[in-house]
Amino acid sequence: MVDTAALQAYSLFGGLSAEQIGLIRPLMGAAIFEAGEIIIAEGKPNDSIYFIIEGRVGVSRRGVAIVELPEGQTFGEMELLDVMPSVATVTAVVPVRVVTISNRCVRAVYSRDPKVFGIVMMNLARDLSRRLRRMDELACDAAKASDRSAESAG
Repeated sequence: MVDTAALQAYSLFGGLSAEQIGLIRPLMGAAIFEAGEIIIAEGKPNDSIYFIIEGRVGVSRRGVAIVELPEGQTFGEMELLDVMPSVATVTAVVPVRVVTISNRCVRAVYSRDPKVFGIVMMNLARDLSRRLRRMDELACDAAKASDRSAESAG
């Protein structure tokens, strides 16, 4: 299992003491995936957040590559919250080692220490808000580029 200091580098654990992270650590899962192995399949259920400890994953949707995520990044957050099928496929680009927090783990944290649960959920909301803000910026940039292209063609 990954040590507490390594987990403190992830934004999800921001504002938590080593002792508070120690409450969560025993509830976490761990897995290793080989290069090319699908970790999350688009349209399938997923109930965990994955923390990339080693390696790199590729994220694709409908067969189109979206992004690669390196060590130190997370994925799977949306499905943990909205309990909907996964919106993308995540595949190991190289051998990947992850630790996970499942929906069941999150509920256990809530029953053990609601304050820690609240901090983790606030951090998760911030992470998702930053991601949404970035997507808004990309959509706006794409719309502007499309408008400029239409103006120059017309």
